Amino acid sequence: MSGRDPTAPLGWPGIARLGLVQSAIGAIVMLATSLLNRVMVVEYALPAALPAGLVAWHYAVQLSRPAWGHGSDRGRRRTPWIVLGMTTLALGAMLAIGSLGLMAVRSAWGFVLAVMAFSMIGAGVGGAGTSLLALLATRVAPERRAAAASITWIMMVAGIVLTAGVAGALIDPFSLSRLAMVAGGVAGGALLVAIVAVWGVEGVVAAPVVAGSPTPAFGVALREMWGDAAARRFTLFVLMSMLAYSMQDLILEPFAGLLFGFTPGQSTQLSGVQHGGVLAGMIVAGVGGSAFGGRSQAQSQAGLRPWIVGGCIGSAIALGGLAMAARAGPGWPLAGNIALLGFANGVFAVAAIGAMMGLAGGTGGEGAGREGIRMGVWGAAQAIAFGLGGLIGALGVDAGRVLTGSTAQTFTVVFGVEALLFLAAASLALRGGRRDRAVAIVGEPA
Repeated sequence: MSGRDPTAPLGWPGIARLGLVQSAIGAIVMLATSLLNRVMVVEYALPAALPAGLVAWHYAVQLSRPAWGHGSDRGRRRTPWIVLGMTTLALGAMLAIGSLGLMAVRSAWGFVLAVMAFSMIGAGVGGAGTSLLALLATRVAPERRAAAASITWIMMVAGIVLTAGVAGALIDPFSLSRLAMVAGGVAGGALLVAIVAVWGVEGVVAAPVVAGSPTPAFGVALREMWGDAAARRFTLFVLMSMLAYSMQDLILEPFAGLLFGFTPGQSTQLSGVQHGGVLAGMIVAGVGGSAFGGRSQAQSQAGLRPWIVGGCIGSAIALGGLAMAARAGPGWPLAGNIALLGFANGVFAVAAIGAMMGLAGGTGGEGAGREGIRMGVWGAAQAIAFGLGGLIGALGVDAGRVLTGSTAQTFTVVFGVEALLFLAAASLALRGGRRDRAVAIVGEPA
C-alpha cells in the first residue's frame, strides 16, 4: 500500500468501483421517488401532489451541493463525504418509509417526518453524488472521461432497474411491514455496496495542495468559480439543456395515450424504448468520446464538444418530430421517434458529464483543489432543472389545453419549446468551442 501513488489516474477497475457507488445511489433514489410515490397514491390514497411535492423538495435541498463539494475540497478527501452522504441517503429513505403509517391516518407528524426524510434524501444525494463526481474528475485521465461518465451512468440505470425488479417481486402481497423489510434490505445493501466499492479507491494520501493556494472560504470559492467565464457559461448550458431534457419526463406517456390511444401498458413499453435509446446513446458517446478524444485536457474537451452539440441538435430534431407527430396522430412512427430522442439524449448527457469532469478536474494553477465546488454548482443547476422541468412540462400541457382547447396544438407548442431550448444549449456549447480555439491560438492573457 505504501508504494501506491494515490494521485495516479484510476484504471478501469477503479472506475467500475465508483460506478457501483452510482448504482447504490440510483437504487435508493428509485425506492424513495418511484416506489413510495406509487404506494402513497395507490395503497394509501394520499393526494398525488404530496409525493410530487416531496420529490420537488428533495431537488430543492440539492441546492446545497456546492457546500458539500466545498467541504470535500477543504478536507482534500472525497471518501468520507461519499460515505456520509450515502449514510444520510439510506437513513432518509428508511425515515420516509416510517412516515407512511402516520400519513395514512392523516397525522401531522407523518407529514413532518416525510419532509425531514426527503430533506435527508436530497442532502444525501447531493453529498455523495457531488463528492463522487469530484473524485472522478480528479482521478480519471482526460482520454477516459467520456467512457467513465458512460460507465457510471449506465451502472446507475442498472442499479435502478435491478432494484425495481427485485423490490417489485418481493413487495407483494403488500403490507407496510413487508415494505419496510424490503426497503431496509435495499437501503442497507446499497449502503454496504457503496462503502465496500469506494473504500481504498482514493488512496491513503490526499492529493497534494498546490503551493500558495489554500482552499478559501465557501463564499470566496463560489465567487472565484463564478468569475470564470467558461465555468459560468457551462453552468448556463447545464441549466438549459437539462431543463429541456427533463420537461419531457411527465408528458411523453400522456402524449401517447391522449393522441395515439396507447393503453397504460403500451405507453410503459414506449418508455422502455426511450430508456433503451438513452443507454445506446450513452454507450456510443462513451466509446466514441474516449476513442477520438486526445490525451491532453484541451484535446479531450475539444473531442467531446461535437458529441455534446450533436446530441443537443439530435434531441431538438427528435422533439421537432414529436411536435409534428402531435399534428399527424396515429400512423406516425412514434416508437422510432422516441428511440431517436432517447439516443440523442444519451449522447449529449454522457458527453456533457465528461466535459463537466474535464472542466472541474483540469482547472490547474490557482483553480486546483476547487473540483468539489465546481461539481456542486453544476449539480445544483441540474437539480434546479430537474425540479422545474417536469413541472413546467406538465403545467404547460394543462394550461395549453385550457387556453387553446386543442390537445394536439398544445403538445406541438410544448415539444417545440423543448427543441428550441436544446438548440440554444447547442449554441452555447459552440460559442464556448470558438472561444477555446481562439485562446489556444492567441494564448491566455498574461
